[in-house]
Amino acid sequence: MSSVTRSRRQVRLSRALGLALTPKAVKHFEKRPYPPGEHGRARRRTESDYAVRLREKQRLRAQYALREKQMARAYEDARKDAGLTGEALVENLEMRLDALVLRSGFARTILQARQAVGHRHILVDGKIVDRPSFKVKPGQTIQVKPKSQATTPFQVAAAGAHRDVLPAVPAYLDVQLEKLSAVLVRRPKRVEVPVTCEVQLVVEYYAR
Repeated sequence: MSSVTRSRRQVRLSRALGLALTPKAVKHFEKRPYPPGEHGRARRRTESDYAVRLREKQRLRAQYALREKQMARAYEDARKDAGLTGEALVENLEMRLDALVLRSGFARTILQARQAVGHRHILVDGKIVDRPSFKVKPGQTIQVKPKSQATTPFQVAAAGAHRDVLPAVPAYLDVQLEKLSAVLVRRPKRVEVPVTCEVQLVVEYYAR
């Protein structure tokens, strides 16, 4: 799939879910803040509880660009954690390597972050990790491979070019952007994680 096609799909998905998933989608969303399709401008009918929960689950899944099987597995893992399942779900997703590469400002979108990991540009504690789903532990260091740091995309990132479209760096990360290095200092807390989601509705969707 070409980058243009992928970008259009992300814009369309953004409009369908009611939140901007990429910087490019933000601009399109400002012009057309309604779902795609010929009935997009029409007022929504009263939605069923199922439809509301489904959309909330889809919103969370889209923000981490997960497949349904990955999302369902993440929910099952969160159920085993102590505390509230919904909060544990988001906190666990946020500790994925691709999510932390994005939050650190090494990439502009979650898909770019995933590509950086998959193309073996990212080290965890000095070792290449090419699994986007790798769960980073508190205290571990994430860094762009020294050889990759010299390439244009990462030079752009190191100069802070993505900071204008990303949320502020959350408190659970200690980032040295010019060195393309970050440490996960502790487990994220749901309230700090910059994703838009009513997690209880997601829990209700899977618990049905």
